[in-house]
Amino acid sequence: MQEARQRLESDPLVQHYIQVLKKLIAYKSIFAQETGLTETAHYLKGIFQAAGAQVILDTSYRAPFLVAKFMSKKADAKSLIFYNHYDVQPADEDQIWTTEPFDLDIRDGFMYGRGVDDDKGHITARLTAIQKYLEHQAELPVNILFIIEGAEESASVDLEKYLAKYQDKLRGADLLVWEQGIFNKDGQMEISGGTKGILTFDAFVKSADVDIHSKFGGIIDSSSWYLINALSSLRDQSGKILVEGIYEDIFPASEHEMDLVRKYAQVEQDDLEKIYDLQLPLLTKRQDELLRTLFFEPSLSIQGIKTGYQGQGVKTILPAEASAKLEVRLVPGMHPQKVFQQIQAQLIRNGFEKVDLVYTLGEEGYRSDMTAPGILKVIDIAENFSDNGVAVLPTTAGTGPMHQVFHALQVPIAAFGIGHPNSRDHGGDENVKVTDYLTHIEMIEELIRSYE
Repeated sequence: MQEARQRLESDPLVQHYIQVLKKLIAYKSIFAQETGLTETAHYLKGIFQAAGAQVILDTSYRAPFLVAKFMSKKADAKSLIFYNHYDVQPADEDQIWTTEPFDLDIRDGFMYGRGVDDDKGHITARLTAIQKYLEHQAELPVNILFIIEGAEESASVDLEKYLAKYQDKLRGADLLVWEQGIFNKDGQMEISGGTKGILTFDAFVKSADVDIHSKFGGIIDSSSWYLINALSSLRDQSGKILVEGIYEDIFPASEHEMDLVRKYAQVEQDDLEKIYDLQLPLLTKRQDELLRTLFFEPSLSIQGIKTGYQGQGVKTILPAEASAKLEVRLVPGMHPQKVFQQIQAQLIRNGFEKVDLVYTLGEEGYRSDMTAPGILKVIDIAENFSDNGVAVLPTTAGTGPMHQVFHALQVPIAAFGIGHPNSRDHGGDENVKVTDYLTHIEMIEELIRSYE
């Protein structure tokens, strides 16, 4: 840790962009709360222009979109794209932070702050790498483009429209480096190539004009029981989704993809039980089934339920209204709108036509071809920056707009970055290791050098 801190403090260029990161984190750029987006985008525009990039800042939609280009003078130069986002999750009072979440704090070999891993720290690390390369070389051997959006934490609202607008200028790249990644618990750099998709929707039930005295509970159905029974009819006790046709469109995992997950995925039942202090049994007990479900199959989850009286004491009522927020994690082949319609139809078949569903957001899943030449190059380079080896995963269990980006740009996509298993993205004390931040700078610089 001491060596990492010394390297951080002794390199003026690294230190300069640490100060940039400090200011960037100070911007509370939260799409869900409609705050800080324009200011953050303009700050980034100035930073990239100062670094020598040609910058387009498009404010057509709610979250401004940034395209920054560092162009090579080589006539036959290939192109490398970095996808990032400047929006972050809230850091509200329900989270515990040791220090102010929007102040970058460096202590004990770690950097803390909202967005330091997801995803602002990756922006400054990659920008640092470009400038470090140019300290020793007169020009870049490859065109480098950044595309930076401001709504990733809200299902990348309007990203598809921005990509359609600029896809002709961005297509034909050799590789796209995704927003982030981690060093796993064994110290291996993870290189992954996919994300699950997501569908979110709200469910509403109204059973009467007013709450009813609960003495009628034996003869009158309530909104709460009706909704609970409706939701229960959509999933069995093992977690399988009981919706007709929902599994038919799935692109099944190949044996090679399963082998990669078996070899490199750092997910085991005992670890999950310890990390989260689980009080309920897992839905699956076999390791192979756990991995297949987590990485390659959809899941239906209830984010929250609201109904009835929650105050002090007792209120003997049958609630007239009940609602829930739900999500389906999608895998490649599944389309959000179609899945939503399938769920609506299933509820009617199950006898729950009184449940009103409202679609809120959706994006498709994607898996990379991990044998693409650009990705194989990244894997080869990573071997020199990860002493414990490299973990290659065809997808992650998380969600992001990777399908949207691939569909628009048709470019191989690989994700790697500065996080670790306890980076606490979206939680209190979000953090990265200083050593991993510096390693990412060095690896990106070497990736640039590989195009010489």
